Amino acid sequence: MPPAAPPDAARQHPTRTLLILAVGAISFALAQTMIIPALPAIQEQTGVSEASVTWLLTAFLIVSSVATPLLGRLGDMYGKERLLVMVLLLFAAGSAICALGTHSIALMVAGRVVQGAAGALFPLSFGIIRDEFPRERVAQSIGLISSTFGIGGGVGLVLSGVFVDHLSLAALFWLAFGVTVVAAWATWRYVPESPVRAPARIDWGGGALLALALSTLLLGVSRGPDWGWSSGRVLGLIAGGLALAVAFVAWERRVPEPMVDMGLMARRAVWAPNLAAFAIGFAMFGSFILIPQITQAPESTGYGFGLNATQAGLVMVPSSIVMLIAGPLSGWLSTRVGSRIPLAAGAAFAATSFAVLAAAHERLWTIVVGATLLGIGISLAFAAMANLVVAAVPATHVGVATGINAIMRSIGGAVGGQVAASLLSSHLLANGMPAESGYTSAFAMSGGAALVALAVCALVPSSRPGRRAGTGEPARVAA
Repeated sequence: MPPAAPPDAARQHPTRTLLILAVGAISFALAQTMIIPALPAIQEQTGVSEASVTWLLTAFLIVSSVATPLLGRLGDMYGKERLLVMVLLLFAAGSAICALGTHSIALMVAGRVVQGAAGALFPLSFGIIRDEFPRERVAQSIGLISSTFGIGGGVGLVLSGVFVDHLSLAALFWLAFGVTVVAAWATWRYVPESPVRAPARIDWGGGALLALALSTLLLGVSRGPDWGWSSGRVLGLIAGGLALAVAFVAWERRVPEPMVDMGLMARRAVWAPNLAAFAIGFAMFGSFILIPQITQAPESTGYGFGLNATQAGLVMVPSSIVMLIAGPLSGWLSTRVGSRIPLAAGAAFAATSFAVLAAAHERLWTIVVGATLLGIGISLAFAAMANLVVAAVPATHVGVATGINAIMRSIGGAVGGQVAASLLSSHLLANGMPAESGYTSAFAMSGGAALVALAVCALVPSSRPGRRAGTGEPARVAA
């Protein structure tokens, strides 16, 4: 364990620090989903094709996935609070570009590219909590920050509908700008800089290979529904991304000071939660597409409810509320029984929710029940995965290790979302709307991914709460 930091006034307020970190995390989570219901309005206002407007999602996803481990590692090296302020300011700048460019798809995509750098917000926040908080508060605090990803996602769907229906597209981005500026100032003013450092040279070669691998792979996945999964372009991009990923691993094994320590990544206590993150992300992002779409489908389809964007967002409100409870609960369980149990419980809740959605989506209240169960499952699982990774690696590698876990979640989400979209498009009615069988298949597929995550829990090594997994050293959190 690194030596304890000397106490100062800033470090005597972990609750204040946690609230500031939560505000920043929610601002990023809002951006993940607020854009989704607004895409049709953006397409109409900018006069571009559907393929062009989806670049607002693709560009954000790619940059976020690339920036998360890179900036997480820089935070380990040069200071997590310093990097956190930087990424918040970049996010605010990207939000302002989008707000000022709502009549230009090029400007909006540029703004989303800049926004994507804030993907590092979560690993940097986890590192600050690990370094600064009292040991007994770490697991629950990580659980709360993890739950903001889902809370912000659900609230984003609601706010997007309100803004699109009653305000303006620019207001979506000005809201994100205002919240993020406040979070950046509060971080600079009140969040202490971590004394934990990992001095090293910047691994430019590894960073470039990782960026190319993720960009190529995610571009292929995101274009699958448009270009066709069997097209040469899609298969070539996916194959190229996987080949670059292999080259990245080989490079990191040879370079003296790697960006990602492959020895740490090879620990079962690390790669098993990463595999679970892929599966849970696959299931979760499918729901972000499926639930709003089925509730907004016209009643003439025989299964839809004809809700507007605001009403469809409100369906997700109970899910967001339970996440606020389930995340810290997962951390509390971690300190007492280890993180494997809340991870398994989260996967089980998610699988149950998709079983409900697949078998009984003919009434609106059953969809609300399914979404609420999913909120519990996602929040339990996300918090447990973060705590597992934080407990399994040294403090000097928390940023990059949790960044890799976030990448796996993002890749799973990208694949899950696109596969769900493809399933819907392969089951069409005569009027061009998805058939009910498409939703049933897509919900069942997401449930299958949750069951995979549940099975992966058997691979996660168990350890006693209070010990660091795999080392025998005292741990801040349970593994």
